[in-house]
Amino acid sequence: MRMVDLIATKRDGGELATADIQAMVKGFTNGEIPDYQMSAMSMAIFYQGMSDREIADLTMAMVKSGDVIDLSRIHGKKVDKHSTGGVGDKISLIVAPLVASIGIPVAKMSGRGLGHTGGTIDKLEAFPGFDVELSEEAFVSQVNDIKMAIIGQTGNLTPADKKLYALRDVTATVNSIPLIASSIMSKKIAAGADSIVLDVKTGSGAFMKSFEDAKALATEMVSIGKSVNRKTVAVITDMDQPLGFEIGNANEVKEAIEVLQGKDVRDLKVIALTIASHMAVLGDFYPTFDEAYADLETRLGNGAALDVFKKFIAAQGGDASLVDDMTKALETKYEKTFVASKAGYVSEIIADEVGVAAMILGAGRATKADEIDHAASVTLHKKVGDRVEVGDVIATLRSNKDTLDQAIEKMDHAYHISEMKPAERPLVHAVIQ
Repeated sequence: MRMVDLIATKRDGGELATADIQAMVKGFTNGEIPDYQMSAMSMAIFYQGMSDREIADLTMAMVKSGDVIDLSRIHGKKVDKHSTGGVGDKISLIVAPLVASIGIPVAKMSGRGLGHTGGTIDKLEAFPGFDVELSEEAFVSQVNDIKMAIIGQTGNLTPADKKLYALRDVTATVNSIPLIASSIMSKKIAAGADSIVLDVKTGSGAFMKSFEDAKALATEMVSIGKSVNRKTVAVITDMDQPLGFEIGNANEVKEAIEVLQGKDVRDLKVIALTIASHMAVLGDFYPTFDEAYADLETRLGNGAALDVFKKFIAAQGGDASLVDDMTKALETKYEKTFVASKAGYVSEIIADEVGVAAMILGAGRATKADEIDHAASVTLHKKVGDRVEVGDVIATLRSNKDTLDQAIEKMDHAYHISEMKPAERPLVHAVIQ
């Protein structure tokens, strides 16, 4: 079929054949199909959707558009983890060493952040010297040795997805469940893991604001995993307020380290243990989720996971002495507090607004060319449900730029205080298997 015919088929609600989807992705990747036609196809998919079979075909066509990582030389069952992202999301920094500490290999490729704060790779670069570009040989060797490595995505991993995402970003077609699901899963499958645990966020700080949309995305991604013989579990977790108390890069690393040391930051601990427990079951270490959760909870903070984290930072060239004291990585020129203007209970924290405040301070990127300030941060002192009096310090903002007043304005929009204490939201909304 000609591309114009495929566009017409999808525009009218029809299904695309497997061979046509493969040819379309190949043609778009090598430049034979122009952007304007792929834009039209993206819009047709946005409105008409795709069947499960079409989405699986699109996913695998994008996988095959570039390199597929071979992890067969890594001993044991490889379980990957992906988060749809949010404000204060440092879960990978807790989960990866915890799972590695029981002997399950974590061979992870992560991206950089665009928006509120850095991605996992950006956070890890708070350790001076940390190398995100290991050779394949060094990557495999490190995972076999200490059971953990995290590197940046290779340049030729799912190039079709990179091209298509850039196009979706400028044609208002990002928010399409078939296109989101195939984008995420193509990268995870190409990264070579045997099984995948997906942390799908929902709430004001998440890409999927409503539970219904988060569930639809989670269900679709689990279906894709099943269709290509990857055991996949999706956990829908709460992002209606920032995760933990720290937003930034170096200070998120600091908070993750504190949880590995045994500090009970409830939302981080519950979500990290839930994700890690599903990974451990898929890795055949425990027979059931409940047994995994109970045992991993005792292991969290006993020093084993923290020891793996230290070895991991050192193995990739980072200054591992900072694991014991992050003070040097947190120094900034400016600091300002945000205080309560009235008494009551914190009824809502609009996570996106806190994220924008952190970005204004320098913790995130407005464009891909922006440099991240690893020390720029927001520390929350009050979260949803907490009582505040007039003048109480709600948050502390730090930056090396004189932008604190702008960031304070965003914090004022983020925090809502009411007379009534709000009902508590669940941290884990659902599990899709």
